[in-house]
Amino acid sequence: MYKILRKEILNDVVELMEVHAPNVSRKCEPGQFIILRVGEDGERIPLTIADFDREKETITIIYQIVGYSTKVLSTLEVGDELTDFVGPLGEPTKLHQSKHVVGVAGGVGSAPLFPQLRALADMGVDVDVIIGGRESQYVLLADEFKKFCKNVYITTDDGSLGQKGFVTQVLADLIDKGESIDEVIAIGPVPMMKAVVGVTKPHNIKTSVSLNPIMIDGTGMCGCCRVSVDGKIKFACVDGPDFDGLQVDFDELIARQRMFKEEEHEVSSNANRMCNLMGGVE
Repeated sequence: MYKILRKEILNDVVELMEVHAPNVSRKCEPGQFIILRVGEDGERIPLTIADFDREKETITIIYQIVGYSTKVLSTLEVGDELTDFVGPLGEPTKLHQSKHVVGVAGGVGSAPLFPQLRALADMGVDVDVIIGGRESQYVLLADEFKKFCKNVYITTDDGSLGQKGFVTQVLADLIDKGESIDEVIAIGPVPMMKAVVGVTKPHNIKTSVSLNPIMIDGTGMCGCCRVSVDGKIKFACVDGPDFDGLQVDFDELIARQRMFKEEEHEVSSNANRMCNLMGGVE
């Protein structure tokens, strides 16, 4: 069992947990993920590692409450235990020694981006970050990024914090001003990552993205997380989750993510009813 040592509510749909997981914390690197279960009959939930502490033997995860399983996860408190906490899974991020890297995060994309940019800063790379959210409460980890980023740019759809608009506009403005950018790392909703590539590709700026297709077993055997990169089939759980954004077939990925929208809506509706019966969250 894996004990929850800390829990923090980041906004109305996103929470943070710090979990005691000695074996995972001992070997994990930025970019990798874990799969957890709550209960013996629980669903397998893949979550990117947001932070780790080898001395404390802990892993930090940040998750969005979107369905039954994450609703059940949200009912757990400090001192409770997770049934399974498997990892580290996936390939670590390939960090390059360069002069200037810009990270672009949308929503909970701040979580996997955080350890990557911190590792680059530790290597002596100048790092900036652009963080976007629908409104101020959905801008995550801004104060944490400020500890090692030279510049932290914030955008919100409603203008409640930082610049009103989208992260792509800030990125485009930096490029237009002549900023020398060696690499962009974009993590967030698939349409956002596609839009970032639309900005960087004409300038041939190396762009890394972290893909989040449907994932079940995390070992490459089920084949659900296949994506097309440079015309070849890859599996996000074993070949990724990081890929060259300039080579990703985003249209195919978006279509695959929409395949089970009706079923997901039905499960989400049932989840609300079941959690209400359990006395859990709304």
